[in-house]
Amino acid sequence: MQIYLPIAEVSVDALLLLGIGGMVGILSGMFGVGGGFILTPLLFFIGIPPAVAVASAANQIAGSSFSALLAHLQRRTVDMKMGVVLLSGGLLGSSFGVMVFSILRRQGQFELVVSLLYVLLLGIIGTLMLMESIRAIRRARNPGTVVKPRKRHTWAHGLPLKMRFRTSQLYVSAIPPFVVGAAVGVLAAIMGVGGGFIMVPAMIYIIGMPTKVVVGTSVFQFLFVTGFTTILQAVQNKSVETVLAVILLVGGVIGAQVGVLLAARLKAEQLRMFLALLVVFVCLKLASDLVLRPAELYSIGSS
Repeated sequence: MQIYLPIAEVSVDALLLLGIGGMVGILSGMFGVGGGFILTPLLFFIGIPPAVAVASAANQIAGSSFSALLAHLQRRTVDMKMGVVLLSGGLLGSSFGVMVFSILRRQGQFELVVSLLYVLLLGIIGTLMLMESIRAIRRARNPGTVVKPRKRHTWAHGLPLKMRFRTSQLYVSAIPPFVVGAAVGVLAAIMGVGGGFIMVPAMIYIIGMPTKVVVGTSVFQFLFVTGFTTILQAVQNKSVETVLAVILLVGGVIGAQVGVLLAARLKAEQLRMFLALLVVFVCLKLASDLVLRPAELYSIGSS
């Protein structure tokens, strides 16, 4: 069934959109990621303008984050104080990102810039994930391998403006989480991603947060930052396609349940390898489109 999206000025198959939302939901259920870094490029591939894809994807992530946050609150795995610090940086970063979004769109450069950012980001993430997956598979085949414990005291603990975060059992400077939150806010506005693939490792390895707490705390930040970003995009840039976001969200909710079931049946090493290969594939597809068909997709002149 074809539906017309007035803001995007394209007609798309509703079942295709539902399938994309479902696939991203499966990834979310299997790997515990928001899926924005896969969802937005997939929308590019089916003809959704990048500006609309980015803004609408942020709305979908906000809806998914709400459901996840409720589950984490029940398990008491959310550090609310740390979440507020992350959120304060995220709101500032999101405001700046929406401003950059508007400038690039007026100059006719948004499509090119966001595609290049995705190629760079997915290339780095995919390569790192692939390397980690190979190491994990090797460790699984050699159970006698000794893994060094992670140090919780890092250089971030020596910075000023220290605060005590009781849920995370940390006494650390508020500067690093504020900066991480701001960076994720910029990514949410410009690229339509939640930023978990950056925030979670940063909070674990730089701040020293326990893994069981960092995921729930990150989801708390995603919910409000992506929600705030969606409102800014709708008001300032008129680029949020409501029907598109709703269909993707419905597919995502259904797919997430399937993903949870699949995750219980597959080994962790297999899951990580699959996701890494998927990220690399999307990166290569975006890069090939930039190289092979730039004249059809992008303009270097001002609009």
